[in-house]
Amino acid sequence: MKELQYLNKYFVKYKFHFLLGILITIVAQIFSLFTPKLISQSFQAIEDFHSNKMTSDMIKTELIQNVLWIVGTTLIAGVLTFLMRQTLIVMSRHVEFDLKNEVFQHYEVLDQNFYKRNRTGDLMNRISEDVAKVRMYVGPAVMYTINTFIRFTVVIIYMYNVSPLLTLYTILPLPILSFIIFRLSTEINKRSTTFQQYLSKISSFTQEIFSGIRVVKAYALEKQYQDEIVDLAKESKTKSMSLARVQSLFGPLMIALIGVSNLVVIYFGGLMYVEGSIKSIGTIAEFILYVNMLTWPVASIGWVSSLVQEAEASQKRINEFLKIEPEIKNKATENTNIQGEIEFKNVSFTYEDTEITALKNISFKVKKGETLAILGQTGSGKSSILSLVTRMYDIKEGQITIDGKAIDQVNLNDLRNSIGIVPQDAFLFSDTIKNNIKFGKENATDDEVMAAAKNAVVHDNIMNFSAQYETILGERGITLSGGQKQRVSIARAIIKNPEILLFDDCLSAVDTETEEQILNNLLQISKDKTTIIVSHRVSSAKNADKIIILEEGQIIQEGSHNQLVNQPGYYAELYLKQLSEKELN
Repeated sequence: MKELQYLNKYFVKYKFHFLLGILITIVAQIFSLFTPKLISQSFQAIEDFHSNKMTSDMIKTELIQNVLWIVGTTLIAGVLTFLMRQTLIVMSRHVEFDLKNEVFQHYEVLDQNFYKRNRTGDLMNRISEDVAKVRMYVGPAVMYTINTFIRFTVVIIYMYNVSPLLTLYTILPLPILSFIIFRLSTEINKRSTTFQQYLSKISSFTQEIFSGIRVVKAYALEKQYQDEIVDLAKESKTKSMSLARVQSLFGPLMIALIGVSNLVVIYFGGLMYVEGSIKSIGTIAEFILYVNMLTWPVASIGWVSSLVQEAEASQKRINEFLKIEPEIKNKATENTNIQGEIEFKNVSFTYEDTEITALKNISFKVKKGETLAILGQTGSGKSSILSLVTRMYDIKEGQITIDGKAIDQVNLNDLRNSIGIVPQDAFLFSDTIKNNIKFGKENATDDEVMAAAKNAVVHDNIMNFSAQYETILGERGITLSGGQKQRVSIARAIIKNPEILLFDDCLSAVDTETEEQILNNLLQISKDKTTIIVSHRVSSAKNADKIIILEEGQIIQEGSHNQLVNQPGYYAELYLKQLSEKELN
């Protein structure tokens, strides 16, 4: 139960629901216990009639009264039980809602390294399957535990008041029950944890395959992955069946113990009646009813124990993530007004997961309103610079400043709100094109959306779709071509009207004519903005105020287009190569 202690804060938050549910349960149990007592009285009346202590009319009147009382109290107990479920189960839905939001919000603040270490399917499983298991603990498990405890307490008190000795005989099987529950619960906890781990494996595997289904089909690997999912499913089934076998032992064992208790009541109760220590046969009937009233609560102990153990395993998996502290923290307590000046001072950066040094002693400065272009071969560290500007990672060597202030002292929310970034791998959501563009500015008008699309030279393409801006895109924007996705991403960054614009090789899938149009538009848009363009093309860099060339994480050339094109080196060679290619085309 250690892991489940994390949920105590929710019981405190919803204490009104919780305490009201307990109160209703107590009252419901009291009303449900009228029936055995009334039946005992009815048996006593019948015995009195046969002993000539009551007349025929008297017994009829008493039996009718008892029947009416039984019907009335049963109805009241039923209504109260309904209210109990409404109170406690509704509370569990509130907790489920809060816990899912808490997990999701924590996912959002965790850094890039976390997502490199963990698979999407596992993350999804913890926020869905694991939270659902926890809800079953907060709702049904807690409800039936309270119900069972209160019923046991009230029933034992009633039984003790009737016959202390017969009560003792009746509860003799309970220690055996406690031992069985303890042993089986321990085994369920182990098997449930293993089963949940396999569910995560299946979720991760299927999510990855569905995301890359085009590649799978292109390489005709359907059969291979079908075999792999079958193997995973079989292993998961084995773990599930192993868990089910242990869980299935609870019900029959509980019922058997209740049956033993009934036999104990009949045998010892009969002997006590013969001896005269029990005055009425109705007492034995009353005890049998009490024992049978405990049948479901006792039988539910196994089910509840199983729910608790599964929830414990699931909450442990959830807690593992909730306890992870994000490496990137917002250290600033006050808002920061971002102007846009960016400076790198002797910055070196190594990725922790791969231990690859992406940048070595990098220094440059981009003033507000200036444009910096970064060129270099694949793996030279270009995208790493943009990741550091957006503070997706923190550096350990050197210093990065924004408007002369250390980047880790700048308010993180203000920093990222002031940046419009177009990543190398354009990601679009499964929504309308309009909403994907408005992702950069939620309250943007239709005119602003169209203006951004025109500046990104994608408006005409959108208008050719039957639903135009209301076109629903497939997952990750699969409906659009590579170039169209890049241009919609550019429109999304433009509409935000940020102080800093970052373009990470976002024109690689665009033809040179369209690229020229976009660059001319960006030249006007970025006049008062700080802009960094990462590219493999000289055409994207030639209008920049400053150009730097990276090789293996180091700056090997820097200057303007005119300066670099006239000095031997990577830039001049690239310019001549791309110029000749353009002439040939």
